[in-house]
Amino acid sequence: MSKAATEQKIEKLREKIRHHDDLYYVQDSPEITDAEYDALMRELKALEAEHPELVTPDSPTQRVGGKPKEGFAKIAHSRQMLSLDNVNNEEELRDWDRRAHELAGDGAEIAYVCEYKLDGLSMALHYRSGARGASYLERGLTRGDGTTGEDVTGNVRTIRSVPLSVPPAKLEKAKLPANFEVRGEVVMPFTAFAKMNEEREAQGLAPAANPRNAAAGTIRTLEPNIVAQRRLDFYAYFALTVTGENLFEEQSDALEALAVAGFRVNQHREAVKSFDKVMEFIQRAEEKRNSLGYEIDGVVIKIDSAEVQRKLGYTGRAPRWAVAYKFTARAGITQVEDIRVQVGRTGKLTPVAVLTPTFIGGTTVSRATLHNADEIERLGLLIGDRVKVERGGDVIPKVVEVVVDKDHPRGTKKFYFPTHCPVCGSEIVRAEGEVDYRCVNVDCPARLRESLLHFSARSVMNIEGLGEAVVTQLLDRGMVKSIADLYSLTEEQLISLERVGKKSAGTLLEEIEKSKQNPLNRVLFGLGIRFIGERTAQLLAEEFGDGRPTAMDALMAAPTEELERVNEVGPRVAQAIREFFDEPKNRALVEKLRKAGLTFTAEKKKKSSELEGLTFVLTGTLPNLTREDAKARIEAAGGRVSGSVSKKTHYVVAGEEAGSKLDKARELGVQVIGETELLKMLQSS
Repeated sequence: MSKAATEQKIEKLREKIRHHDDLYYVQDSPEITDAEYDALMRELKALEAEHPELVTPDSPTQRVGGKPKEGFAKIAHSRQMLSLDNVNNEEELRDWDRRAHELAGDGAEIAYVCEYKLDGLSMALHYRSGARGASYLERGLTRGDGTTGEDVTGNVRTIRSVPLSVPPAKLEKAKLPANFEVRGEVVMPFTAFAKMNEEREAQGLAPAANPRNAAAGTIRTLEPNIVAQRRLDFYAYFALTVTGENLFEEQSDALEALAVAGFRVNQHREAVKSFDKVMEFIQRAEEKRNSLGYEIDGVVIKIDSAEVQRKLGYTGRAPRWAVAYKFTARAGITQVEDIRVQVGRTGKLTPVAVLTPTFIGGTTVSRATLHNADEIERLGLLIGDRVKVERGGDVIPKVVEVVVDKDHPRGTKKFYFPTHCPVCGSEIVRAEGEVDYRCVNVDCPARLRESLLHFSARSVMNIEGLGEAVVTQLLDRGMVKSIADLYSLTEEQLISLERVGKKSAGTLLEEIEKSKQNPLNRVLFGLGIRFIGERTAQLLAEEFGDGRPTAMDALMAAPTEELERVNEVGPRVAQAIREFFDEPKNRALVEKLRKAGLTFTAEKKKKSSELEGLTFVLTGTLPNLTREDAKARIEAAGGRVSGSVSKKTHYVVAGEEAGSKLDKARELGVQVIGETELLKMLQSS
């Protein structure tokens, strides 16, 4: 077969697979079986393997990336991704509608678009023109803080309902430009969520609380292969220019255009022209809520006209032209049969009520969170009580009140928190002024998986290749029972793991060995001490590394008074450090890490007196420096970067599209500078 004929065959296969992807993942109307689909994909993979020069970025075979990522870059949004104001009843919705009419002007006719409020995470997809007149997926960003999101493009590419490219014919039919942005919601269907939790429980892991959290956690997983295994769906709801402006003058037209272009747009949407029709849509949505296959927690009402939207504008945190009508939580009454304690990844002990199974909101509920000891006290809860249970988006619902009447007699058994961890037996700690009991043993099996993933992260010990899949297997096979056990792993052990060959095993062992050279501040950060982030770990290493032969020993022995003398370490942080090192199992872990050869000494960093003691806040997009670069350079010169503006802030560094922080700075009289002034200060220091 000639190269031209092969290329034509490959392209026909791709079009056929894209067609069936659209039918299955977007239209929910598959025409072929899974086996027939798999056969098409195998044929395409074989042809591309024979002709790698013909592989294109938008080929269906390229959805799953290769090696795990080390982290996610932060990128500014074209315009802010704001949250919506909520209303909870018809009266509050009428108030919103009245205000909208007043702002729009007397006699203005307002039409609305009603859409289901999907309970997921917001996402921005950027498409750019490319080969053959098509637009290609360039980037996928999470909402982040609304101004800046995380680049999760590799993971977004695994979502089958996200087009990797939009062909020119669809662009023309949808009246979309070659470069555009799509915003929407990533959700995890109930079936995918149930499957994921079954797998987690089989691995001895706590189930995810709800599909929303599961979707958010999945999209930020550093291994695209893991993301691909957990089916996520993307529903589009905004079409924007590359600068963040509306592409269409009517929201209803934007939704239709996105559907024509091949994006999944929720079929439950309606353009209406009266408030009564809005309420009818809300009523129908609540009735369908339990039969959708995914979670919704309300209805979003948007003013259809982009002209009216521009006229109404925004408050400090939300658009005035849209609002979310939140459904009431679904509730039922059942009996508390027992109270058990779960240990989370941070060591927090959470009491969970074991319930007589009851049907609430389309799901059989058999347990509910009680949050903490204070909540049990507030409820006056006894084992055996009848309770009202509410279920919103959470799979683990919550107990909201004890029901006491002639039909619901009281229980008789009082619950007491354990004095030792139910998983590892370590003594439980409850700091003064805090509501939570905690296990502070970092090697507690309930905490170990997340501790290992944190320890190996790029910003911590930077052990590339030690991702979720490898960590899970190491724990399942009992090869690692402590962070320190990473340093005694052998090639033979690693080769025995699935999808780990001799070369990748050798590379991972090299990464583990290389991590021993990381400075003390990274080791401290990696231990997972409460409240000890990257910067506090650096400050502690600098303080206790000043002329001391073994900085770690000095830190471990320091009383709280001495710890509090360290810059930015207050009583709560000092207490958390003391609790950590007072736990014998943690001290044993430190000794194991010492024997493994990790760095336990540090030198005090000499800071410039120019910026020392000065606090900066960064806002907006700077012309040349990223926020991470600016933060690193300020801190290297002795300054401090804060996330919020206060009277103690010395400078606010403002770039383009600076937000509320700039307004706050002006309100408080804090000096505002740009990148040029900042660079001059850094240069002089």
